[in-house]
Amino acid sequence: MKIVLATRNAGKIAELRRILAGFDIVGLEEFPSIGEIAETGVTFEENALLKAHAVAQGSGLPAVADDSGLCVDVLNGMPGVFSARWAGRHGDDTANLELLLAQVSDVPDGKLTAHFACAAALALPSGQFRVVEGTLPGSLVRTPRGSGGFGYDPIFVPEGESRTTAELAPEEKDAISHRGRAFRALAPVVRELLGS
Repeated sequence: MKIVLATRNAGKIAELRRILAGFDIVGLEEFPSIGEIAETGVTFEENALLKAHAVAQGSGLPAVADDSGLCVDVLNGMPGVFSARWAGRHGDDTANLELLLAQVSDVPDGKLTAHFACAAALALPSGQFRVVEGTLPGSLVRTPRGSGGFGYDPIFVPEGESRTTAELAPEEKDAISHRGRAFRALAPVVRELLGS
């Protein structure tokens, strides 16, 4: 049985296919009739559920969605659910990084603690659903490093690491990432609800 990932982000699709290996995963590119789903929730869980339910209804298949972002302690957890559109335009990684770094430019290095958070949801066409969460604690660096990953990966150093998540090999990142943790927690839920 197919499971639809509620995203058109090629990087995220590739990452989630690695994490959920063994499932027949497709992205929204196979369902052009499903338009953009507004992320109107104020929590990661609300946004993940909005997307999962909409895609399950639109495709008639089980749908998996996530919402994730960077939560910076000195910014009271922001950009949080606004991470992808922090600079005003959705998905402008460069503008988001530059704005965030400008906002913390006067903050001492030792106070640049942050974490990535992810809520992952599975929704069935019947309306049944489950949500799990994953986090990755760490801190920010002032100069982007690395060419892997996407989003805020070039400025985020996981706890216990000296490299940014953009400097990690994909397998290394998957093993510790907030999304990896959430989707590994979701995998047994998918098996349970889908009977596989």
